[in-house]
Amino acid sequence: MTTRHRTTGGLSETGGHPAAWQGPEIDLTPQRSRVGEKIIRAGLMGSALLSVVVTAGIVLSLLTPLISFFSNVGVGEFLFGTEWTAAFGDKFTWDDKSWGVLPLVVATFMVTAIALVVAVPLGLGAAIYLSEYASERARKVLKPVLELLAGIPTVVYGFLALTIITPILGAFFEFNSIYTALSPGIVMGFMIVPTIASLSEDAMSAVPLALRQGSYALGANRMKTTLRVVFPAALSGIVAAIVLGISRAVGETMIVTIAAGSKAHLTFDPREGAQTMTGFIAQIASGDAPQGSPVYYSLFAVGALLFVITLVINMISIRLVRKYRQAY
Repeated sequence: MTTRHRTTGGLSETGGHPAAWQGPEIDLTPQRSRVGEKIIRAGLMGSALLSVVVTAGIVLSLLTPLISFFSNVGVGEFLFGTEWTAAFGDKFTWDDKSWGVLPLVVATFMVTAIALVVAVPLGLGAAIYLSEYASERARKVLKPVLELLAGIPTVVYGFLALTIITPILGAFFEFNSIYTALSPGIVMGFMIVPTIASLSEDAMSAVPLALRQGSYALGANRMKTTLRVVFPAALSGIVAAIVLGISRAVGETMIVTIAAGSKAHLTFDPREGAQTMTGFIAQIASGDAPQGSPVYYSLFAVGALLFVITLVINMISIRLVRKYRQAY
């Protein structure tokens, strides 16, 4: 049988032999969990399960309309067709419409690409300044002001694009109508700047100070340290911020509904008006199509495709974040 020894002052209490002092005893037996911790754990688990249930409910609610739609329209015709006339005319039969969703998809990604051209440089530039150059006082003032842009209603951005940005761009470009893909894309870019800037700044601020000091010790200036040390170290967070901005741009509704127009046609010219997937959903969901009609079922088909695109974007984001994540 092993005798338990407790050492005090370098001498064993069971004898006079000197022993190394090991400090006070620490009870490592598991403590009984508190009631409050159990309630918090149950609440967090319930929140996680609720999100899964809501997602599953969305998927299940789309199944029946999707079955009705694709029993009359082929998947290839829907995904690769170049003509979409579901929102035009007074006839609501399957044979009198064209169901190629490609014009809506192209318009969605064209507007999103324009938004990223505006948002990524501005957002990353703002993040670099706030993280590496701004004083603490300036950061406390500028970051809340920047994030205030995210709180402006998107309908305000839409009217801004239609009534102010489009006439200004009209002085430089020739537009066929007041509806263009360029104007809402630019305004949408300013809308997602706070998302990219705030999350990227948080990721850069989390980079340990020792990496910066090591770079300065090797003779690098602040710009080289930012671009070659801090930026690569925070790349996973920056990628996540950009992908989140993409997801928000793809799912934006009011800006494109107001300023991009409702003409669904395949075009790669941002000076022309184009209807996005969310714009079509907003148009049909306003009550123009009778319930149970083919156009009504097409609403769910476009919504399901948008759901899949967003899911793929998030999966790519998770993969990129895991690939470039660095632990300190």
